[in-house]
Amino acid sequence: MSSAPLRSPGPRPHKMKKDESFLGKLGGTLARKKKAKEVSDLQEEGKNAINSPMSPALADVHPGDTLLEENEERTMIDPTSKEDPKFKELVKVLIDWINDVLVEERIIVKQLEEDLYDGQVLQKLLEKLADRKLNVAEVTQSEIGQKQKLQTVLEAVRDVLRPHGRVLQWNVDSIHGKNLVAILHLLVSLAVHFRAPIRLPENVSVQVVVVRKREGLLHSSHITEELTTTTEMIMGRFERDAFDTLFDHAPDKLSVVKKSLITFVNKHLNKLNLEVTELETQFADGVYLVLLMGLLEDYFVPLHNFYLTPDSFDQKVHNVAFAFELMLDGGLKKPKARPEDVVNLDLKSTLRVLYNLFTKYKHLE
Repeated sequence: MSSAPLRSPGPRPHKMKKDESFLGKLGGTLARKKKAKEVSDLQEEGKNAINSPMSPALADVHPGDTLLEENEERTMIDPTSKEDPKFKELVKVLIDWINDVLVEERIIVKQLEEDLYDGQVLQKLLEKLADRKLNVAEVTQSEIGQKQKLQTVLEAVRDVLRPHGRVLQWNVDSIHGKNLVAILHLLVSLAVHFRAPIRLPENVSVQVVVVRKREGLLHSSHITEELTTTTEMIMGRFERDAFDTLFDHAPDKLSVVKKSLITFVNKHLNKLNLEVTELETQFADGVYLVLLMGLLEDYFVPLHNFYLTPDSFDQKVHNVAFAFELMLDGGLKKPKARPEDVVNLDLKSTLRVLYNLFTKYKHLE
């Protein structure tokens, strides 16, 4: 989104003194050629280090990525990881989420590392999510100005997230340096904290190539970077229940549970000439959940309280959340699942909700 930082003009070539000798000119020319050769050799050395037999070829390594100072290191995502479908899905989900949040700002993000590095989009995103105004310059082109803005934005992020000793996996240099792994860590943390109405793909990890310069030589290594875990871990629900065990250790019994729940819900929904065959999809818009609660508690739910034919994500979330309220009114505990989980076709979340209903109302005729 933002334009690349302006480069300051290089130093003007000094005027050659009239008495400069031919040898002086020749020496300067040779020095420049030597310097150019050193740069070329370093680039080649960096590419060789990265393309060692222990690591896959990185065809998209920029020459600048191999020009390092002593003890300096650079990281980059292995291209094979970038092609992983789950990684692509994570990037797409986050981009779509940012664009949905910032739709009123008329901001369209297309590429995370190019559009977020200068802090402009991150500022707008945090202001919208946290409903607070940050005291930063709206637009800045210089690198110093961008980093100062980023510093302010990231400090505000820390204040919001309150990591309590947990090490944050990003900083000003990594974000401004267009480190995609750091940017993804930041966005995932924001999405989780603000309970974004999105479904983050589970167990996404990438291979990261780390290039470090020691004693004039470049050394490369690979590390695995975990970007997301399971939905329960991502959302901070660490307690496990029978459904975690069922999914992890007895998937063969899952069909039996689903069949029992389908029989239960159809026993009541059939009174309205409704039939359920797919639990994960037919409850996702919340309509059947609302109607089911009315049948179980023996009351009519006014149609103006929910969307009978929801056509947007928000309307579906409204319906499921409303059904959860009816469950609380009926004496049930607050569902462990989020409305967004049910809308996003998370089978485990849907089963948890329905099983709670089954447990209380299974004896009803």
